[in-house]
Amino acid sequence: MKHDPLIIQMSAENVRADVLGRPVAVGLDPAIIQKIKQRVPIFSGMSADCLTRTLGLAEHFVVKAGVEVFNEGEVGDSFFVLISGEIRVEKLRKNQSVELARLGSGHCFGEMSLAGKHLRSATVRALQDCVIMRFHRAQVDANPESAHIIYRNIAGILASRLETSSEQLADLTGRWNGS
Repeated sequence: MKHDPLIIQMSAENVRADVLGRPVAVGLDPAIIQKIKQRVPIFSGMSADCLTRTLGLAEHFVVKAGVEVFNEGEVGDSFFVLISGEIRVEKLRKNQSVELARLGSGHCFGEMSLAGKHLRSATVRALQDCVIMRFHRAQVDANPESAHIIYRNIAGILASRLETSSEQLADLTGRWNGS
């Protein structure tokens, strides 16, 4: 029996929407655009027009407190921007959940799936009810005007996170060595 891939994809998106919630209507007035431009580093350097078009690509949805946005090991093809609420980034080690970070509004997560890693490296869980925007890789890549800015900003964000991780690792290594 043959299955139409488009029907399978639509069914998967409907299930995902049922689990994560349906998109919420978000008004994109100029004041909101300006606030997002100032407070969301992944959009830094975009013109207001480019940002408006980019935000128009996003799915907006609510995730209830305690619910996972995605799980470690899942295939990822999108990144997320937290509009409101707080999330916890956690990794499973020796059957224990280890908190890697807590992020609040304006932060992005899941961006490693755009930078080449297709499996999620951590679980992201809502600590409070959250409003989140999701941007799929195909949509980002289809808009060259904003794609180069987003990818450049992702590189900066990941470099900053790597620097912080390196400092934490050096501190831990120093403590283990008796420094």
